[in-house]
Amino acid sequence: MFRPGARVLLVHRPKYDDWSFPKGKLDRGEHAVVAAVREVAEETGLHVRLGPPLASQRYPLESVPREKCVDYWTARVVGDPDASDFVPNDEVDEVVWLPADEARRRLTYDRDRETLDDALGRRQRTTAVVVLRHGDARSRRAWRQDDRERPLVVKGHLQAQRLVPLLAAYDVRRVVSSTSERCVQTIAPYADVRGVEIDRRRRLSEEDATPKRARRLVEELAEEAQESSQGVVVCSHRPVLPALLDGLGLPEVALAPAEMLVAHLRKGRVRAVERHVAG
Repeated sequence: MFRPGARVLLVHRPKYDDWSFPKGKLDRGEHAVVAAVREVAEETGLHVRLGPPLASQRYPLESVPREKCVDYWTARVVGDPDASDFVPNDEVDEVVWLPADEARRRLTYDRDRETLDDALGRRQRTTAVVVLRHGDARSRRAWRQDDRERPLVVKGHLQAQRLVPLLAAYDVRRVVSSTSERCVQTIAPYADVRGVEIDRRRRLSEEDATPKRARRLVEELAEEAQESSQGVVVCSHRPVLPALLDGLGLPEVALAPAEMLVAHLRKGRVRAVERHVAG
């Protein structure tokens, strides 16, 4: 986790008497992205937004004959990075911001030093542009009305709820959607929690999109997102996604319903890509 001046946040765990990065176990059914933000908040009192992912750590456990895997992301504090109000507890009794060189010396494990070096190579600020396919909807064959009005099924509504903490992890502040009901319903729970209006665009609907129009739209949205340093999510349909990805300079990929592709942009270029499904 970074703050201006290439300072890195470390925590001390009294149980192990070690210096490391904030981390922890997933709650039942919890997504790793959501857990990363939650654990930082619980261990440091700071709220962060995630940046590009880092290489995972894998190492054997001492107590059982299996390997442990820990996923990491770069992250920046949303709001005030002051951690002086931190209250020591049984898990973490000290939180410190240190210059990178001092943090490297303070870290207890070589694997954490490798993660730090990886993070330092990716620490420049990026902006998240999220391309999202709408959740599971009513069958097209069984729907007799205007296809634009075809809604989500129960599973789709559950997916929409599960998308809320995933998008929040990247501090997405702008919500853009196809005008079709299934797209609007997919992104509405996040817009409600965030307190923002859904920017509805006909150019993202199956009926009105063309590759050129969709590509141009995502180019404009990506440019605006970088200028404002505010993440954006664009919710659309499977046939429209290739043009949206092309507008970001990315190859076509098949996203599942309620799957999002996160493109981390800096100076007009995609620096990292990750995909997450709200199953």
